[in-house]
Amino acid sequence: MQYRTLGQTGLKVSALSFGASSLGGVFHDIIEADAIRTVHIALDHGMNFIDVSPYYGATRAETVLGKALKSVQRDRYILATKVGQYGEGEFDFSSRRVTQSVDESLARLKVEMIDLIQCHDIEFADLNQIVDETLPALHQLKTTGKVKHVGITGLPLKVFPAVIDRVAPGVVETILSFCRYELNDSSLESLLPYLKDRKIGIINASPTGMGLLTERGAPGWHPASKEIQEGCRKAVELCKVRGWDIVEIAIQYCVANPNIATTLVGTARPDNILANIRYAEAAADFEKIDAVLELLKPIHNFNFTRGRPENRDKLVS
Repeated sequence: MQYRTLGQTGLKVSALSFGASSLGGVFHDIIEADAIRTVHIALDHGMNFIDVSPYYGATRAETVLGKALKSVQRDRYILATKVGQYGEGEFDFSSRRVTQSVDESLARLKVEMIDLIQCHDIEFADLNQIVDETLPALHQLKTTGKVKHVGITGLPLKVFPAVIDRVAPGVVETILSFCRYELNDSSLESLLPYLKDRKIGIINASPTGMGLLTERGAPGWHPASKEIQEGCRKAVELCKVRGWDIVEIAIQYCVANPNIATTLVGTARPDNILANIRYAEAAADFEKIDAVLELLKPIHNFNFTRGRPENRDKLVS
């Protein structure tokens, strides 16, 4: 497993890391014992960064992860969770609530310290509140030792500079971007020089576009347009005809970029995590990557957006 430094945090994170949303049964029902074993397998194979949120499965993901980590030495993993989003359409970025949220997460995760605390999906927030209230509250928690580092997450790319440009250097140490660096949408590349210049660590999530680039396909709630979903489905089918695993190609594409510290993959199944690790540790097959990029060219960088109207990216389709 490769390891990279997560911006100015100094944290050395695995190039492929564990996204624990699946532990909350977000995508489908899980077997808890298998989910716990999946976490242990990930750690045993060098995946040392774990990302979760109280939102995933209405706190279930944090609860299951806490059970999994109970028997694991604390220095074996780097733990990230989030504040601000708690249920479908339920957001509260007030200083009071995010401070309370950290204590609740510490209890569920059965730890005394969170390595990285992140404002979750800030496109749904008033960015003035994020700048003036939420981030200061989280930095206050750093003085207590409950959290070490602070970051922000979101889907629209525009929200990142909109916040980072309004705070002092070092206030935002990381960003988590999802569905913006994958085979069908690599628009995050446009922000990489900006983020590198500011020494901000980059966490990439959803290398398969939340299921777009899988044989199962996108779940019914997926916000992508029919055109995007159809374009991805065609690429998946063509890969299958050629005997290629598009998930393998998708993971290798993401992990191959040295400017992205880590890419999150989520699963609650031991066989899936072992396959993902195998894909990440193998040499990237750039001929296959280029071939799939060519297949996806008709919809490349077509996107979907969400959040408050003022926080949304311009729609490309």
